Amino acid sequence: MLQYNFSHLKSTFSYRKNIDSMLRTVHRKHIDFEPSTVEGTIVINQPLSTLAATELATTPTVFIVDDDDAVRHSLQTLVESMNIQSCAFADVQSFLDTYDPAQPGCLVLDVRLPQLSGLELQEYLQRQGIKTPVIFVSGHSTVSMAVRTLRAGAIDFLEKPFDDQALLDSIQRALESDRRIRLDDQWRQNILQYLGQLSRREEEVLRLLIQGKANKTIAHEMSLSTKTIETHRAHIMRKLGVNSLAGLVWMALTSGEYHEVPEHLPFPLPEQNPALLSMR
Repeated sequence: MLQYNFSHLKSTFSYRKNIDSMLRTVHRKHIDFEPSTVEGTIVINQPLSTLAATELATTPTVFIVDDDDAVRHSLQTLVESMNIQSCAFADVQSFLDTYDPAQPGCLVLDVRLPQLSGLELQEYLQRQGIKTPVIFVSGHSTVSMAVRTLRAGAIDFLEKPFDDQALLDSIQRALESDRRIRLDDQWRQNILQYLGQLSRREEEVLRLLIQGKANKTIAHEMSLSTKTIETHRAHIMRKLGVNSLAGLVWMALTSGEYHEVPEHLPFPLPEQNPALLSMR
């Protein structure tokens, strides 16, 4: 009965924010950019290697934290049987002493541990902005405990004893989630580097442009000539490597730094089109 409740809870909390959903729809492969003059597309003029996020070369690791020696050894053997690198710890502090957030992977974490609990570790990682996916395992489960971990973003909550395949499936989902998170973070950082090329005045113009305001309106609000705004707009598009207002809005949204975009835009955002936009 308890296992059924956990399954229901996992489906209840498996939602994504709107911006993440938008990013997930974009195709990011090693596809050369093709120039286009079609309104609503993005054309990146810079070399693909300098902007598109690429696969991380580092081998992912499954970090296991469980104070039961037999369980810890069993988990490590199971993970490595699938040719996945693992590293096991008996307590939270031992894990934190050696953990490098730059290392790709996921965390298989017991809820009840000596000194610091698994729940406290999850909260600590969140406060530090560390997004490593977490899979909880517990021999002392409650519905409220499962709710708490899933609401906090855990990939899964498995009751001991659990099915080996169920754990392996969860680990595969967690590793894929970590891969996507790291690629998205890398992509956002690249976008921010391009936005960082803008002057203060160009950034002011961009914030008004992405609200869908016309050049004349922006010129009036900034007490500048329309010609000056058109020049700033051309410079912005050249620096960011896009050929449309929709492209500017898309880059601003992707960066996470611009919140001026209205709910209803007078133009469509770029849709998935691998021939024109290379991302995942």
